[in-house]
Order: sequence, then C-alpha cells, then structure tokens
Amino acid sequence: MTTGADLLELSPVIPVVVVDDADHAVPLAQALLRGGIRVIELTLRTPAALAAIENVAREVPEIVIGAGTVTAPEHAEQAAKAGAAFLVTPGTTDRVLDAADATGLPYLPGAATVSEVMRLAERGLSALKFFPAEAAGGVDYLKSIGGPIPHIRFCPTGGITPQTAPNYLALPNVGCVGGSWLAPKDALKAGDWDRIETLAREAVELKQGQLG
Repeated sequence: MTTGADLLELSPVIPVVVVDDADHAVPLAQALLRGGIRVIELTLRTPAALAAIENVAREVPEIVIGAGTVTAPEHAEQAAKAGAAFLVTPGTTDRVLDAADATGLPYLPGAATVSEVMRLAERGLSALKFFPAEAAGGVDYLKSIGGPIPHIRFCPTGGITPQTAPNYLALPNVGCVGGSWLAPKDALKAGDWDRIETLAREAVELKQGQLG
C-alpha cells in the first residue's frame, strides 16, 4: 500500500474507533480480522491511542492500522513512530499536510468544501476523507461535486450508519466509508469481541446500494 487511493480499496467500511484502554486494541483488531475487515483507524482522541496503535502494529500485523484525528503536525510523526501504516485528518492545514508528507505514509486528508477539494487536488492528492459527511451534505453533496471533479474519490465519514452506507457506496466517487458503528463503546468496554466480529461480517457484505 503506497497511496491514499489504495486505502479506499481495502474494505467497504473502515472502522473508526476511539480506544480508551490500549489493552482493548489487539482483541479488537483480531475480532475485526475474523469478521473480514483488514483495516482499522484508531483516532488520536484519547491518551491511550498511540499505545493502542503500537500494540496492534506489533501484535496484529495482518491488519492495516491507521491513525485518525491527525490535527497537528506532531501527531503525524508520533503516529508514524507508533507504527501507523496510514494517517487520516479531519481537515487540512499546510503544516499538517507537510507533516503527513514528511512521514512518507499514505494519508486521507479531510475536506468538506469544493474549494478544499480543489486545493488538495492541486497538491496531487486524489483520495480524500469527506468529513463530517452527513452534516456537510451527505450523499447529495458528493453526487453534486462528482460532475465537476470526477477524478477525486472519497471516504465519507461522520454520521454514517449501516442503513445509509450503501447509498454512499453506490456513488462512483466513493471508494469506502468510515464507520464508528463497528466498535460500539459498550462492546469495547465489555470486551464483547463476538459482537464486533458479527458487525464486521455484516459490514463486509455492504454492496453498492444494498446489503448482501
């Protein structure tokens, strides 16, 4: 995997997970793998996040581990040192983009407006995160910008559910979606890895416009 575009092909759904306990990360990754999901984005929203990324990178090499919520230049370097294989940003600044470039890792930069998309395209980026997807216009918005900017593809994230995900996946400019529903907080807290495995199996069955 060498580019952001490659990330869009790993799974119809990229699990977006907030981990409060780094010890949960390995069994979580293993449950996702058993369910057929080969990628996970652990967000840098908690003190446990970097340790969780390091644990997964070391103990579950079969899954592609990424760091999300990269909002500062130092986050990019920290995530790379922890073993992240890719980065995801909710939005973009020049400093964050430069820091992400410096790691040499593929990344999905966040965009929510046409101007942001065009600016990122000028930097040679063709695979982006669309965030916050539902709040920023959802399926209709992505459908509208697919005409003037057809060469850009997206991973929409934010407010997407198993019911709405197929509507996004049916769009030609969407490669995958980000979903937090695959690792609910109560399941993580309870260590209900069977439930997470089941949710993963259901997610890999998401097709364009339908389930199964």
